[in-house]
This record gives sequence, C-alpha cells and structure tokens, in this order.
Amino acid sequence: MAGRSDDDDIPAGNGSPDASLTQDDSFTATSHAGLTYPWGEAAPGAGETIRIAGGIGWARIPMPGSLGHINSWLLDDHDGVAIVDTGICLTLCSDAWKALYAGALSDARITRVIGTHLHPDHIGLAGWIAKKRGVKLWMTRGEMLTARTIVGDTSETVPEEVLVQSRAAGWSEEAIERQRSEGWGRFAAMIFPLPRSYVRIKDGDMLDMGAHTWRVVTGSGHSPEHACLWNEREGVLVSGDQVLPRISSNVSVNITEPDADPLGEWLASIDKLLATVPADVLTCPAHGEPFKGLHVRLTALRDEHRMRLYKLAEAAAEAPMRAVDAFPLLFNRPIGAHNQGLATGEALAHLKRLEVEGRVTKEDRGGVWWYHGVA
Repeated sequence: MAGRSDDDDIPAGNGSPDASLTQDDSFTATSHAGLTYPWGEAAPGAGETIRIAGGIGWARIPMPGSLGHINSWLLDDHDGVAIVDTGICLTLCSDAWKALYAGALSDARITRVIGTHLHPDHIGLAGWIAKKRGVKLWMTRGEMLTARTIVGDTSETVPEEVLVQSRAAGWSEEAIERQRSEGWGRFAAMIFPLPRSYVRIKDGDMLDMGAHTWRVVTGSGHSPEHACLWNEREGVLVSGDQVLPRISSNVSVNITEPDADPLGEWLASIDKLLATVPADVLTCPAHGEPFKGLHVRLTALRDEHRMRLYKLAEAAAEAPMRAVDAFPLLFNRPIGAHNQGLATGEALAHLKRLEVEGRVTKEDRGGVWWYHGVA
C-alpha cells in the first residue's frame, strides 16, 4: 500500500510505529553538557505555538514511540506561514494540525511546506497539508527522489538483497526468518501521497520570506541531502535531525546504498556546519527543545563518534569481527529483535568508515563479512 489517498484514510496508529520508519534516534550515547535551553522544558501544547525569535514560531506534534513528538517550525512568510516538518501520517498527528488550524493558526495563510528530509515523521503529512492548503512542497532533490524510490517500492516481501546483507552482518538464520516474516513496505504506509511536483531547494539557496531570509545549509549521513535553514540576521538555525541536543541521529548503511559511507558524510557535515554557522545561534531541532551551544554539540557528536571508531578499530585488531560483534562496543542499550535492523545499519556504517580510512579490511567468508584490523 503506497501511502494514503484520502483524509479519512489517515490511519489511527494505536501502537508505536516500527523504529525504522522514523530512523531519528541512534543507539549511541552522546553528551549534551554545555548546552543551554532558553525555554527550559517548556513546550507548546495542543493548538498552541510559542514565538521563539523574529520570524519563527514553534509547534509540537505528538507521535507514538520513544521520541514522543516532532517539532514543527513555523516561519513568517510574507503575509502567511511556511511549515517546516509535519509528523507521521497518523490521526494523532493530523488531529494536532487540525487543533493548530482551529487555534494558533486560525487566521494564518499557509504558504508552503518544507521537508528537511525524507523520513516519515518529517514528511508523513506534507502531501496532506499541501493538498488541503493548496500549496507546494519544498525539498532537496536528494531527499525527494529517494523518498519517491522508497514509497514506490510496493513489494510486500522482504527483498533478497536485504536478507543477504543481514546474513553478511552476522544475523542468525532465526533472525533472518523473523525479518522475512515481518514483510516489507511499512515506510510507504506512514507517508500521505506526495505531490507529483515539488520545488527544489539546494545548498546555499536564499529563501525569501519577506522580512526574513533563510539560507539552506545541507548535510548528509542521516539522510541523503538534509536541509537545515539558517536565518543569519536573527541568529536562528532550524536543524531538523542534522543536530539534535540529547540524542545522536541514526547514521546507517541502508539497502538503497549498500556501499555508501554515511558516517564519513556525517562527520564531513559536522565540519561543514562548524565552519559555516556561528556558535551562538539558537538551534531549533526536530526533537527536544531549542538550545544554545551549537559548536559544543557538534564537537561532542564528532568526538564521540571518533572515540567509537577508535575502540572498534582496536577490537578488530585483536580479533576479526562481524557487524553484530560490534554492538557492545557501539551501543549503550540492549539490542534485540525490535532494534537489530537499525543497530546493524549503524554498525555497518562505522565499519565502512574504518574500511575507507584503511583501518580495517573486509573478508567475505561464505556470505558473512569479517573485519580485520590493519596494523
């Protein structure tokens, strides 16, 4: 089932969606020491917004699952409001938007929808809002085309290449059979049909919103071409999932690009943001609260990933290892059937980075990948 086509067909979603549908939360521990939160733990309630700086308001859309919410950022746009990120295609999220339309946004004209990236909690209702409000969806090409590829995959059975990769990572036959039995295509069910046309944004674009201009700053690793928005005059960065205050975004090798180096792209994106965006901006993340201390957070993310790479390289030098053997070295929580897929993607991303850096070599033994440290 490729998405939803009718307002009444938005699913209730009584349970938590599969973790792989949002892909926002990593399993790695990170430090958020040194950050300050101007609003503390305050957050907008149902139908409410909080004005946090010139040109930007804050709404919070509830979601099931451990994350519990996504922040939607409302940008002043000439005589209306541009929406950044939307929530999943669930009635829990669409009802939150209806409450906003009846409350804080009752007199607002919606001008456009901007998706920072392709994950369903960010664009799950983008098509629904665009359709209902008669506006266009703005995204980077890398995000839109990848989203279309995934949503267009209507297979209900798990592709053989996915099972091959799981076996290569060291999964047991029992785990592979469980993966096979769970089926395929759940990602598409969490996204309302995307419009056929969209407005492309790219790195360096200046989005004219009347009294305010927002510069597009792209990153990758968590997703192909993630868009952050920077209002230099007001000192505000809408960071999406590229920078989160308390958790590290998931950085995984995915079956769409099984030979990619997403952690290398992620680390390069951190360096790019450090060089491009000032340290004193107010950072507005997709999850958590607005914070100050962007460079402190970026440095912590970079350094902690580097430390994990160091530990992984040391372990591979002592004895060959598979991706599943890396779990205790990378993650601070138990890895079981419910999160083994995401954990495997992250482990493969770390091992691929070590391979690219020449610190490990990969050996295929009967369809299982073993990584050897390089002296």
